[in-house]
Amino acid sequence: MSKITKITVQQKNKARFNIFLDEEYAFAVYESTLLKYQLAKGKELDELDIEEILFSDQVNKAYNAAVHYLSFRMRTEKEVVDYLKEKEYEGFVIKEIIVQLKEQSYLNDKEFAIAYVRTQVNTTLKGRGIIEQELLDKGVDKECATEVLEVEYALEKEVEHAVKLVIKYAPKYSRDSFKIMIQKVESALLRKGYSYSIIKLAIEEAELEQDTSEEWEAIGKQAEKFHRKYKSLETYEYMMKMKGALYRKGFTIELIDKWLEEEGEKL
Repeated sequence: MSKITKITVQQKNKARFNIFLDEEYAFAVYESTLLKYQLAKGKELDELDIEEILFSDQVNKAYNAAVHYLSFRMRTEKEVVDYLKEKEYEGFVIKEIIVQLKEQSYLNDKEFAIAYVRTQVNTTLKGRGIIEQELLDKGVDKECATEVLEVEYALEKEVEHAVKLVIKYAPKYSRDSFKIMIQKVESALLRKGYSYSIIKLAIEEAELEQDTSEEWEAIGKQAEKFHRKYKSLETYEYMMKMKGALYRKGFTIELIDKWLEEEGEKL
């Protein structure tokens, strides 16, 4: 048995108390642990008592760290677990903390998912796929993420967001053929997390029109580039190469033939 011979308050942390056993420093505890185990000068402790006290204080310390972490914003269970692991708390301590936080409603992955989706829908133009992946990365299980997205991200709203992106991206690719421009817009929206079905609806609603003057200008710029590459070839091979290259750029055969006939000789 060891006897508590002195208890002092830590200078840098007034919520922590140094415990001295038999005139030597032994360990430090929070005030709540001090009160819970009625630690006072003259009290005797055996090894089991000390182990129980230290475990309780470790849980208390980890709990305070978790609550502080949660004070900045909502977190998922996985985020809190990862944070406590980084702080090097033992696994059994972390499990105890998670149970406490859930019981006190500080942790609720579904409530987190609802709040997160609402924020993303109201402040960004992300598609459902990106938001779902972000939820999964944060530790929300797939079933919960899918359920919340179905409720909180209406189809009409997602299409509305996708239309805004179509209108934003289309002018950026105006130098390409209309076909290639559409393909690039589709790729951009796929990267934003939109499905093919949503993208199709958005492009239809955006009512993009093929501008013949822009298409003519676009094929001219592409033709000039390919002309420099193939100009040393014989006429027949040159024409075949030019037609093939322009066709792969999304221009129609009719437009290619017309351009080569009317403008080709000027190159």
